[in-house]
Amino acid sequence: MAKVLKKPDLSDPKLRAKLKMGMGHNYYGEPAWPNDLLYTFPIVIMGTIALIVGLAVLDPAMVGEPANPFATPLEILPEWYLYPVFQILRVVPNKLLGIALQTLIPLGLMLIPFIESVNKFQNPFRRPVAMSVFLFGTAVTLWLGIGATFPIDKSLTLGLF
Repeated sequence: MAKVLKKPDLSDPKLRAKLKMGMGHNYYGEPAWPNDLLYTFPIVIMGTIALIVGLAVLDPAMVGEPANPFATPLEILPEWYLYPVFQILRVVPNKLLGIALQTLIPLGLMLIPFIESVNKFQNPFRRPVAMSVFLFGTAVTLWLGIGATFPIDKSLTLGLF
């Protein structure tokens, strides 16, 4: 059974008064701009910032032991989000080739809008090319990131073979 939607009577003075006060804009077809974007989003953003600051004050990150300028650690690792590119530089024998491989990352990211626009569907199961590229890229990134934490002789096999 089809549901029949009744359009609101915009000549009704009570409805016009509510709309004038900003009530009911989501129900009567007003656009998101400026109502939601100017009034709702800043509240959400301020709440998120307040939550992050509150968590930082209540549970601050622990500071490690003081650095010793006369002792170099055995393995110097970058921040965790740079592990995959660090692993590429570490594994590739020619460093110039390693730097050239680093350019594939921004190029691949620039190709994403073109891969996404090939198919008109939003369902991931109906976009096999985009999903395949995403899953392959995610798997390779995780494999390289985890491998960066292993010694160089076990980094490609993750110590499994």
